[in-house]
Amino acid sequence: MSAPVLSVRGLEVDFAGSGRPVPVIRGVDLDVHPNEILCIVGESGSGKSVTALAATGLLPPTARVRGRVVLDGTDVTGAPPEVLRRLRGEAVGFIFQDPTTTLNPVLPVGRQITEGQVAHGRLRQADAPARAAELLGEVEIADPEGRARQYPHQFSGGMRQRAVIAMAMAGRPRLIIADEPTTALDVTVQAQVLDLLRRRQAETGAAIVLITHDLGVVAEVADRVAVMYGGRIVETGPVDALFARPRHPYTTALLESLPRLDTRGGRLDPIPGQPPLPGALPAGCSFHPRCRLAAGRPRCAAEEPALRPVGAAAAGQAAACHFAEENPRPKPPATVAEAAASAAAAAPLLQIEGLKVHFPLRSRVLRLTRGHVRAVDGVSLTVRAGETVSLVGESGCGKTTTGRAVMGLVPVTGGDIRFEGRSVVGLRRLAMRGVRRHMQYVFQDPFSSLNPVLPVEDVVAEPLRIHGLYDSFGGARYIARLFEMVGLSPTMFGRYPREFSGGQKQRIGIARALALKPRLVILDEPVAALDVSIQAQILNLLQDLQRELGLGYLFIAHNLSVVRQISDRVAVMYLGRVVEESDSDTLYEAPAHPYTQSLLSAVPVPEPAGRTGRGRIVLTGEIPNPAAPPGGCTFHPRCFRATDRCRAEAPAFRPHPGLPSRVACHHAGPPGTGASAERTEEAAP
Repeated sequence: MSAPVLSVRGLEVDFAGSGRPVPVIRGVDLDVHPNEILCIVGESGSGKSVTALAATGLLPPTARVRGRVVLDGTDVTGAPPEVLRRLRGEAVGFIFQDPTTTLNPVLPVGRQITEGQVAHGRLRQADAPARAAELLGEVEIADPEGRARQYPHQFSGGMRQRAVIAMAMAGRPRLIIADEPTTALDVTVQAQVLDLLRRRQAETGAAIVLITHDLGVVAEVADRVAVMYGGRIVETGPVDALFARPRHPYTTALLESLPRLDTRGGRLDPIPGQPPLPGALPAGCSFHPRCRLAAGRPRCAAEEPALRPVGAAAAGQAAACHFAEENPRPKPPATVAEAAASAAAAAPLLQIEGLKVHFPLRSRVLRLTRGHVRAVDGVSLTVRAGETVSLVGESGCGKTTTGRAVMGLVPVTGGDIRFEGRSVVGLRRLAMRGVRRHMQYVFQDPFSSLNPVLPVEDVVAEPLRIHGLYDSFGGARYIARLFEMVGLSPTMFGRYPREFSGGQKQRIGIARALALKPRLVILDEPVAALDVSIQAQILNLLQDLQRELGLGYLFIAHNLSVVRQISDRVAVMYLGRVVEESDSDTLYEAPAHPYTQSLLSAVPVPEPAGRTGRGRIVLTGEIPNPAAPPGGCTFHPRCFRATDRCRAEAPAFRPHPGLPSRVACHHAGPPGTGASAERTEEAAP
């Protein structure tokens, strides 16, 4: 085997704390070879990103780094700044999680892509524009010459991430480090980005370190996997062996807490408790307080296990567990086929009919209206008590605008919204406040929706005080019961939102939404930014609360595995319209619309065997501008079945023969039916 591009031995990183150094990385060893993808996985705070930053010399001066890091033959630890600068310009490319923080908002994208190569003397300034356009073309951005002159705010999220990939690949580096590059992306854009990374790696032979918490992505792209917990690698090995027979209980627990596209219903099996803080690691094995194997075994609490080879020598696995040979295989996910019959028979709680939300486009001069953005353009939907209806689709399709329109947070242009039989469109402010008591909203980002200057008990009590119900509902005792209901302790009273983890903040947001005893809760991407284990806890909590309180949920998400886990019915939106709606089982097992089929085929499956024999439909291009939607079927510019009829005639939203589904497509059918046959039929005399 060739020499590794990156070799790390005994890496330790401490950060200066209030009283003593805080150990964040505690003895990491790893190698990454050319033309290899190493995935580093683990919960937030496990040390994944710090390991990558230490390997490239990007940690702040307050960090104390020990050990040996050799990158492209150069020892990074202790290297002078000019050597590190040369390495970053020639040997390594870094793709950060949020491309908006990578790209300078006041410089054209093309200039940013090539400025590193110009600065290192590897590209002449006169040749930079042509090279920038060439790189943008390689990452499949349309009109690369024109786009190179544009600014980051003129790019969509997926285009910005592709531009950052072009920047990282500009110098043909030997190592690419990608830190959560697909976390905030739609499933279709995620598929494009992963496919792009694989192709660029195959062309250049580069090594890739991919940091992620999405085990589906790991199964899809990895050659080897390193699982981190508490600042250490606790298991490592080839991807096939690790998924087939994980040796560390933490790896098994991560796999069991993952919602899957190929199963539905039942409870997920989350990891109990929270990851430890770096400054307060438990004695012995840092995972033992959450481990199912540690019960009754004092050795786990007293002695930290070494990372050692386990299993057959050919498997190449190593695990840091005293009882790795006893670790059980992951339990097969449970499948629940029955639908919520009682919910289907209940009277509608929420009825949306022909909803339209159009935002005016105004000229800069005189503020004249010159068009409209059709964010929502004729959506009809029903939610019943005890039922979860999910809205899915790419960013910009109108999901969140639909939810906000129901709550009266954005004005309605047309159509009707009825809650418990009463229209809420056009209600005055005080009347709408009375309705909102029974409809509550859980936002995607819990931190931005929680008042940072109030202690958390006041955050949860605020809706009660607004409606004058604090005392009649029981005051502080009632708030304490709400905390216990969502799995938090009343002893946390007095603390502020900044003192809580992401999962805890989301629980606080859910407690606030439940304070007024609503009948409908709108959940807008409530688990999108959470680790898989915390995500499983929140999903179980939502299902428990729904059964206990009979709540109706309108669940907005782009994670289709999560949607299958929690939904009774699913509506797929594209460019402001619902293009397919069905019960969850039917939609996942027999999707009829080409867009739904594309979304489902792009979801990574947490099985390495899923790489082969699985049909993948990768959509090309971006969602059209909602201010100027295409004629006919709005999906036809990206559709693999599009015909002349699709370009000329908008399809009606109607029942699909043989399925309990409604579909807006001229050529709806199972994935096996393709465009070639349909186009041949239309071309026949």
